[in-house]
Amino acid sequence: MTIGKLLEAVARYDISAIPIIRRAYDYANYLHEGQVRQSGEPYISHPLNVAYILSEMKADRDTICAALLHDVLEDNPDKVSKEEIARLFNEDIAILVDGVTKISRLNFNSKNDQNMANMRKIITSLMVDVRIILIKLADRLHNMRTLQYKSEVKQKENATETLKVFVPLAYYLGAYRIKSELEDLSIQYLEPDKYLESKEIMEEIALNSKDCILEMKGNVQAILDARSIPNELKVRTKNIHGVYKQLISGGKIEDMHDLIAFKIMVNEIDDCYLLLRPIHAIYRPVNGRFKDYICNPKTNMYQSLHTTVFGPDERLVQMQLRTFKMDRVASFGVAADWDINRDNAKVIMQDKLKTRSQFYDSLLEINKAFGNNHDFVSHANEELFTDKVYVYTTKGDIIELPKGSTIIDFAYKVHTDIGNTMVSAIVNEKDVPLDYVLQNKDRVRVVTNSKLCEGPKEEWANMAKTTGAKRKIREYKQNRIFK
Repeated sequence: MTIGKLLEAVARYDISAIPIIRRAYDYANYLHEGQVRQSGEPYISHPLNVAYILSEMKADRDTICAALLHDVLEDNPDKVSKEEIARLFNEDIAILVDGVTKISRLNFNSKNDQNMANMRKIITSLMVDVRIILIKLADRLHNMRTLQYKSEVKQKENATETLKVFVPLAYYLGAYRIKSELEDLSIQYLEPDKYLESKEIMEEIALNSKDCILEMKGNVQAILDARSIPNELKVRTKNIHGVYKQLISGGKIEDMHDLIAFKIMVNEIDDCYLLLRPIHAIYRPVNGRFKDYICNPKTNMYQSLHTTVFGPDERLVQMQLRTFKMDRVASFGVAADWDINRDNAKVIMQDKLKTRSQFYDSLLEINKAFGNNHDFVSHANEELFTDKVYVYTTKGDIIELPKGSTIIDFAYKVHTDIGNTMVSAIVNEKDVPLDYVLQNKDRVRVVTNSKLCEGPKEEWANMAKTTGAKRKIREYKQNRIFK
């Protein structure tokens, strides 16, 4: 990776950013002079690669500059400060660089205390500026790409942390490309034998599916051409981690319906729906495998139509129909706004997290509840970086909760007043107790009555799993005591 290649990539979408990016590179190169990575490469190669990964998302100039400078505060505390970066560049770049800089070991009694504080800083940086997390994800991706130069112990430590924290963060932000590659790289070091087995399975499937893909691609393209619909058609195979998960769960590869997927991208939403009929006329759909994520987006803002069909050679093939804008969001998540809404991307990205992300609300609750860094990280792992259940309200809205959540968690997630006035609940048309543990796709109706209900009972706090529900129950009781 060279500065020339980075500048060429940025120039394709923002030529005006080149002078300040060049200055940031020169300054970073000066501060990292003489430093080398464990691979033997000059250290500047790392921030260059991080910046290039972000340029593939069409990141703004301040983010690219911060990526080039992201290690200078940590590696050169005697030569540079946050204030100096603000003076030489601007305040935004200084905030981003400071946001990705680890807190010094000098501030803590132990290495573990430092790790907990830094983990909290990474996670809560979402509330400051989502671009900090995007830089950290690009940083982690390049480090994972070059993990072969670390010791085996470090490889496993980094891979475990990546799967536990950075993969979920990438998912919550909708950054599928980064998420998928981080998953594959992590499994490569944690389960090398299973990784190779899964890789060989996917390579064999790709090889044996060539004729099937060619035939289907031709037929689908003919459907698009006959209707004069501007389009782009791509074929993807499932990532290695996806196959690995199927293997360790005891599932059969032939039962996976999305090993091969066609991505059909068009300009208009209506065309996504109109294409279903002719596609289904040629390739029969698998009942129960149609999902409308356009009208009902995933909680990370992903949108697309999914339908699984019976393809040639008895193969199950997934069709994904979406607009070009939806495809950009599917690949990069909130970072897609760097391309879609360039002039105001920073504000729009942050606003989307605050108003549309259920993860953001849960993070706020946990951050507010726990001052101790160890407690914060522990509860973040239990609620944010764990398996989820997705259940429906009576209006069809999807509510995301950690696995093991109860009706009580659901009620308070929807609205505090619903939790405080809840008297009973109905799930899938059946009465259930309030400590009922929610399952994926449950349809939940909470019955409220402000006149009959005396407010939440104290034992509800023990029946709830989420920090938000527990806090609201206790706050209600405390308010009643002081009234």
